[in-house]
Amino acid sequence: MILSEAFNYGVYFLSCNGIDEAEFKSLCLVCHCAGIKNSEYETHKNDGIIMKKFADLLWRVKNGEPLQYVIGKWDFYESEFYVGKGVLIPRPETEELTELAIKKAKMPAHPVVFDLCSGSGCIGISIAKAVPSAVVYCVEKSADAMFYLLKNAEITENVKIISADINIPPELPAADIIVSNPPYIKTEDLKSLQAEVLHEPALALDGGADGLEFYRVIAEKWKSKLKPGGFLFLETGEDQGTCVSEILAAQGFADIEIIKDLYGNNRIIRACKIN
Repeated sequence: MILSEAFNYGVYFLSCNGIDEAEFKSLCLVCHCAGIKNSEYETHKNDGIIMKKFADLLWRVKNGEPLQYVIGKWDFYESEFYVGKGVLIPRPETEELTELAIKKAKMPAHPVVFDLCSGSGCIGISIAKAVPSAVVYCVEKSADAMFYLLKNAEITENVKIISADINIPPELPAADIIVSNPPYIKTEDLKSLQAEVLHEPALALDGGADGLEFYRVIAEKWKSKLKPGGFLFLETGEDQGTCVSEILAAQGFADIEIIKDLYGNNRIIRACKIN
């Protein structure tokens, strides 16, 4: 069988099984099997393919496993990151959080950046690659996520991996920037998430009873780790901007701004430590 035939079969199979974005997912899977980029499909669509491998991947997607886990890696910002069971999948809106942190990190001569609840390291490693003069500390407590974090950071020399719970801040040099995409879903809402999302680790999703637990921890326990004039960048749920802003204001953060994502939802909080 050739790639184009496999692609058409994949679309049919996934559609018949009620899987959304069947064309996109079939394309991703067939290109993964062929070892090519999606953009190279047209050039290689008449190449042969090992159908058993492709069929196995289709069944994993049909059974609800996230496409990103099935493929084992995913594009984020300007790089590709290894992902799998036990680590949060990088998402497009988080690229905007990363871009804002990168712009700010380019201002100091040798910035120190903390990426809290780092997961795959997609935020911190992207910052480190974009700002070679920075030293980026990726802080993560999950052993499962740590496997991917270490793998993704292997060739990025200005990334330091820290195994720690953010509830107990480790000894680190003062930071110019703290960035985080912490867990922010209410505990009671976890069970109503899409089937694919439920394959992702609850540890990376569960933000406590009101979804705000980790914002309190960051505001209360990490403010002292930030230099005066340093900046905090946080991803939030679309309905949490006001609450998170109030948490930060209560801890003395200033110039707090709620920023919309590419979909027009309130998604990012930027704040400054003034003293």
